Amino acid sequence: MEPIGFYSQKLKSKDELQDGAKIAIPNNPSNEYRSLVLLQANGLIKLKSGIANFSATPRDIIENPKNLKFVEVDSAQLVRALPDVDGAIINTNFILEAKIDPKSALFREDANSPYANDLIVRKGEESRPEIKKVAEQLTSPEVKKFIQDKYGVAVIPAF
Repeated sequence: MEPIGFYSQKLKSKDELQDGAKIAIPNNPSNEYRSLVLLQANGLIKLKSGIANFSATPRDIIENPKNLKFVEVDSAQLVRALPDVDGAIINTNFILEAKIDPKSALFREDANSPYANDLIVRKGEESRPEIKKVAEQLTSPEVKKFIQDKYGVAVIPAF
């Protein structure tokens, strides 16, 4: 899984977020939802209950104690927006492309995120020996170690 993370060129920790801070978030439904859930998991906002996956927007925030202001930006432009905002939630692939250290995220999703990559096969083919072998290899300790050694915090083995 490539976690999304909160990056800032102005802050050293989320505790430095001031009242009215401007936060850039992705403007596409799945990543906007992920961003808001990440902010909620870090105690910065609270979303109303009963929101279906991918449908939350800033209008669904019911508690915002720091009066954070949200700027919805195309995901590919979030890195460019960093100088103009107090922080931004950015997908790791864009962080890597911009040559930003993913360890510099003030906070990020962890391995419990529901956005891990999965091996999907057609119904009825899940018991084929070659499918079982691929699944076994993809979730092996060796592959987990390879991911951790090669990608560090940029990619999290979610198995």
